[in-house]
Amino acid sequence: MILTKFLICTSLVLAISACSGSKTEPNPEASVILPTIGSSGGANSNTIAKKLFGAKLGPSAQVPAAYGSYAKGCVAGAQQLPETGPTWQAMRLSRNRNWAHPEMIDYIRQLSAKAARLPGWGGLYVGDISQPRGGPMLTGHASHQMGLDADIWMLPPKSLGLSSDQREKISSISMRRSNGAYVNDSWTPQHHALLKAAASDPRVARIFVFPGAKVQMCNDEKGDRTWLRKIRPWYGHHYHFHVRLSCPDGASGCVNQAPPPPGDGCADARQWQANILNPPPPKPDAPKRKPKRELILADLPAQCQSVLESN
Repeated sequence: MILTKFLICTSLVLAISACSGSKTEPNPEASVILPTIGSSGGANSNTIAKKLFGAKLGPSAQVPAAYGSYAKGCVAGAQQLPETGPTWQAMRLSRNRNWAHPEMIDYIRQLSAKAARLPGWGGLYVGDISQPRGGPMLTGHASHQMGLDADIWMLPPKSLGLSSDQREKISSISMRRSNGAYVNDSWTPQHHALLKAAASDPRVARIFVFPGAKVQMCNDEKGDRTWLRKIRPWYGHHYHFHVRLSCPDGASGCVNQAPPPPGDGCADARQWQANILNPPPPKPDAPKRKPKRELILADLPAQCQSVLESN
């Protein structure tokens, strides 16, 4: 069975997943034809994929590799982000979603060290990354399937000594005002600096934030603006920002998202802002959005079968 229909779009087009308390997040993919598991999955071929991947408590015993795409894939040989590091803490440990491709683990280590040098920040609180073997999640995200997506809390850590129980109860803080058209008083120059550092890493493909944050950064940035291209406005994402890494160099079977449009993207963000403040009337002939079908094991890339079956 060959998967022949992949979507091509920018980060301003489709909303097809929930993102940990936010509304939705985009998962457009490049136009690529990948072999899928199809009927080779045997009795599990028609099983809802999230039930199979969500039941795995540990990683596959394989060489690390990301397979498929951000919203239809898996991760082999995932590494676990330590619950606590010198400049980070993984949050909501009960979800068991602090697993990632090694590139993401390294990225978080480096970014958190930079965050710890910002006034008022002790490092980073890290939200969902991926399940131990990636794949569709039991709840929430439609992306985060290859270990290359991570949610970083907007809350500046005051302590990196939180207990497991405290990490379940503490909440991040919202940065938005006027339904996301503007930032609120919790936004600081340090948030700007952190997002600039996050986007400046060449491994980053995109970072999703609410529109008002993108507009604020566009207004405030007086130096190099190239990094702003990677900051993409999207619904929600005001309690955290979502980092998406590109497929690692030389990765076989990993599908990158189509690159962002040229330019700094500030005009698009200001249009989002304008539409929030003055919503355009709905189009009377707009087609109704069809419910999205649950992914079954047969839909996933062929490599994901061995990821699922590995000891």
